[in-house]
Amino acid sequence: MTVETRMDIPLVDFSVFLRDDPQGQRQGAAEIYRACHQVGFLYLTNHGIPQSSIDQAFQRSQRFFALPLKEKQTLAWSNEFSNRGYVGLERERLDETQPGDLKEAFNMGREASAEEAAARGAALVQNCWPVGQEDFRIGTQAFFDTCATAADRIFRAFALALGMPETFFVHQHATHNYTLRLLHYPPLATLPKPGQIRAGAHSDYGTLTLLFQDDVGGLEVLNHQGEWIAAPALPGTVLINTGDLTERWSNGVFRSTKHRVGLPQGDKTQRHRYSIAFFCQPDADAEIVCLPTCQSADNPPKYPPITSGEHLMQRLQVTY
Repeated sequence: MTVETRMDIPLVDFSVFLRDDPQGQRQGAAEIYRACHQVGFLYLTNHGIPQSSIDQAFQRSQRFFALPLKEKQTLAWSNEFSNRGYVGLERERLDETQPGDLKEAFNMGREASAEEAAARGAALVQNCWPVGQEDFRIGTQAFFDTCATAADRIFRAFALALGMPETFFVHQHATHNYTLRLLHYPPLATLPKPGQIRAGAHSDYGTLTLLFQDDVGGLEVLNHQGEWIAAPALPGTVLINTGDLTERWSNGVFRSTKHRVGLPQGDKTQRHRYSIAFFCQPDADAEIVCLPTCQSADNPPKYPPITSGEHLMQRLQVTY
């Protein structure tokens, strides 16, 4: 399929959700509803995340991926239960029918205390950090917290859009079971394998993704007409999309849309591409059951109940 360059992804001003403006929030929620229902992707302006925090996160990411491969491999991703650490080139196949993706990544998440893990009957999961990079650890954790705060605001807007109590989704994400993922797409040094691209076509596993991009481009979104449309970085915005569990929760009202990162063309084949994704997953024991506002006698639930943890394990086992 060819990639269309027209802008089909809505732009929504989120500032009304950063202040006490009930009427503006209802209007904003209606815009978010249309975007999530029709496209599954939208750009948020005035999202409340300082640009300086985003810039510093990219700087840390560039420094990390510039480390020697041997050093990065000491932090290697080991299993889907922790889903933390370094993921090398071609290690992941987001489209399991194609060769490994031409990207490398670093995953981190919230670290629960031993007491909290024991109380929930969960394994103690910790992050992997490069030795001697204390500023990287502190800064990355701070950016994780900044994104988590923004995500909670967006979840309140989602609840309003779907006619649910304002805190419904926030309460289902109480443990902040989120993943901050730094991504690096190196220049193309060799000819890719047949069917190989930078990130295979896929939908996201959880409920919500915040995506920050540089200006190299390459992200493509599959629209309703089956066309791949470009989703470039827009200054001052964060690109968000809804994932599989939001589609299940909303009975398909909010779409989980396939997307990919294609191969660069021309001079861009020799440029590094960086992006940062913040993936939101409900608490592991949260049961994903069709919302009462998204079903009726004429529109019964389309998906069987499943827990967030079960769904995530299924998807990660296929991906790796």
